[in-house]
Amino acid sequence: MAHNFHFVEPDFSWSFLDEGQPFRHFSSHQLVYLQGETDDCFYYLKKGRVCIFLISDEGDEKTVTFRESGSIFGEAAFFDGKPRTTSARTITDCQIVSIGRAELTSLFRQDPSLALQMLQVLAKTVRMLSGQLDTMSFLSADRRIAGILVSLANTEHTVHNSQEELGNLAGVTRITVNRVLHSFAEKGWLTLQYRSVTLLDPAALTAFAKE
Repeated sequence: MAHNFHFVEPDFSWSFLDEGQPFRHFSSHQLVYLQGETDDCFYYLKKGRVCIFLISDEGDEKTVTFRESGSIFGEAAFFDGKPRTTSARTITDCQIVSIGRAELTSLFRQDPSLALQMLQVLAKTVRMLSGQLDTMSFLSADRRIAGILVSLANTEHTVHNSQEELGNLAGVTRITVNRVLHSFAEKGWLTLQYRSVTLLDPAALTAFAKE
């Protein structure tokens, strides 16, 4: 079963969206857009880290995914013209470029292949959400957390997320995340640091998540 909590875009650079475009500076923990809003732009994350999340009718938040430097976000509502289904908030100080319809149309005219690449991004978003639904429905909390850790880990096998953020992704409390992480550490699968986790045995975590 897939555990695609950390969205990885196709192997090409979106840096062309930054060429000749002004960027806006966002401080950490600043709202970029809010669920329910309508807008005619999407965003290129020139620098920083952004959290994409849902807000329930009761005001509770559920993390959907994270965006890293060099990625795009907010593209779904841009294309269908409907209210945004998620909210976005910066985790770190960020530099963000707003891309409107005129700019994107001009880019598509210059290079029509960009339209196909954009469709790949949208398809990957749908696949990610479908994988999350399957995981939340059928896996136990410890297996969900194992899958999330593997999905979020960078090339150094490190996960730079707080236990609260991991809990939001897994749909469990921070206390549950803490208990599960310590049990994984006792097995020798990972080590714990402040606001980060280093995976010592990603293969074991992957196998456990798939059991």
